[in-house]
Amino acid sequence: MFASFMINAWEAASIVAIVAGVVGFFTVLRGAALAAHALPNGAFAGAAGAVLIGANTVVGLGVFSLAGAGMIAGLGRRARSDLATALTIVLMLAAGDLFLSRTSEYAPEIFALLFGEVLGVSTSKLWPTMAIAGVCILAVVAVYRPLMLSSVAPDVAEARGLNPHLIDLAFLVVVALVTTMAVPVVGSLLIFSLLIGPPAAARSFTSRPLVAMALSVLIALITVWVAIASSYETNLPIGFFVGAMSAFAYTVGRGWIALRHRRGATPHAGWLGSHVTEHGARSRRAQGLP
Repeated sequence: MFASFMINAWEAASIVAIVAGVVGFFTVLRGAALAAHALPNGAFAGAAGAVLIGANTVVGLGVFSLAGAGMIAGLGRRARSDLATALTIVLMLAAGDLFLSRTSEYAPEIFALLFGEVLGVSTSKLWPTMAIAGVCILAVVAVYRPLMLSSVAPDVAEARGLNPHLIDLAFLVVVALVTTMAVPVVGSLLIFSLLIGPPAAARSFTSRPLVAMALSVLIALITVWVAIASSYETNLPIGFFVGAMSAFAYTVGRGWIALRHRRGATPHAGWLGSHVTEHGARSRRAQGLP
């Protein structure tokens, strides 16, 4: 399990889990689950196109991920965000269908793009993964405060002069970068599990954003570590364990909330609530309102 040929798998999966835990927190907070599903599928189409023309799959992933982020943000300015996201994923899947129909490399290459090849990650893939992961974390740190405010109180954020469309575009670009980093490792289907399951579970246990983000990373790490170990020992697909662990973590979180309610505990607003209240009061004072 810890043989030399497995070291890259542990490292790559851990990097993906950390970034997915951080970015996934905002994905859940902003209700952007559909976008987190659309961009990896769009990236899959880009990678399939890269395979068709013999180009680097990471380039195809990046081009289509960023193009998808731009389309969702652009169409979302004039239409409902869910419709814009749905139209984007339909267009990209159609392109992917076209690319697949023109290539003979379906079985090995495309299966890996869908479900990843974390047990066969090479050093050449590890370094780009680390580089893009670093960019994603730095981007989240750079836009943390406006991203947090626009996520929990969009009206207050707009009143304070923040451009919601620009913030949304910046966030989607980060998700696109996460997609570019993660699809070669865990596949377009599994990154969606990591972006949604662990963060949603973490938010069930705490309303403090930094604590929830740290817990999201921890749950994502445990998920990929257990998945790798279980896949190695059972020879079953790693995707099964990632998806099952993510769903299990969320179920435990919902069970914790139900238990608290049964005991009569009232959930407190925590930092998010106080953050909204504080900025709401400032906004009202700035507008001369009581």
